[in-house]
Amino acid sequence: MTRATWVLAATTVVGVALSIWLYVDNRSLQAELEKQASQKVAAAPAATDKATANTDPWASFRPASSAAKTAGGPAPKLPDQKEESRLERRQRRQQEFAAMFGRLEGETEEEYRARIVPMIKAGLLIPRQRVDEMRKEAEQKAGVTAEQSKKLDKAFEKVYADAIDYTNKAVADGLLSPYERNVSGWLEYAGGLGGLLGEANQQIGQILTPQQVSAMSTSGFEWGEYLGVNAPWEQLRPPPPPPR
Repeated sequence: MTRATWVLAATTVVGVALSIWLYVDNRSLQAELEKQASQKVAAAPAATDKATANTDPWASFRPASSAAKTAGGPAPKLPDQKEESRLERRQRRQQEFAAMFGRLEGETEEEYRARIVPMIKAGLLIPRQRVDEMRKEAEQKAGVTAEQSKKLDKAFEKVYADAIDYTNKAVADGLLSPYERNVSGWLEYAGGLGGLLGEANQQIGQILTPQQVSAMSTSGFEWGEYLGVNAPWEQLRPPPPPPR
């Protein structure tokens, strides 16, 4: 693969973490849709009562006070919600992200793992199944032997270990943090992953022939995507407690 492809592949790994951010963003959007739905439901009874009053044949026999209660009075509605600015929304989502993926007050590393690891495994389950199937199909098209495939798996063990060590250091150094938005840190982290994936590319080239590498690439398969999804991110060390 070209160097540009590996740089793009590095961002795939960052995308795994950012997908969690999108999950939080989706929760916010879903809450907004539920709020709008509840407003419509609250307004619906008022319209129904009005239609019933116009078609009810017994309405003329009711006491005036009863008719007034049915037809009169403003329709119920929820209090007006303050519209958030873009910066306010971004700040709120950052706080939600920190509350979900940062360390809670007094939370131990074991308690953090028990809370977060199942979420990571569940989020990566389907993507991992998908890239595994894509790899099998691409290897068949490229004529990759079972022995070559085993050698690739063995080589990837070191790639995964290096990626986890590098990510743990990035978290410890503050390049990656659930408590703040550090775009420059994300870019620096992605650049370092590009170097790790470049080393993986060299190992792949030592196991597969150039024709096999080209055939797998032509089929649409990307080793960067495969490695980024299959890395054991659930083994990462928990982040430090939030700053005081």
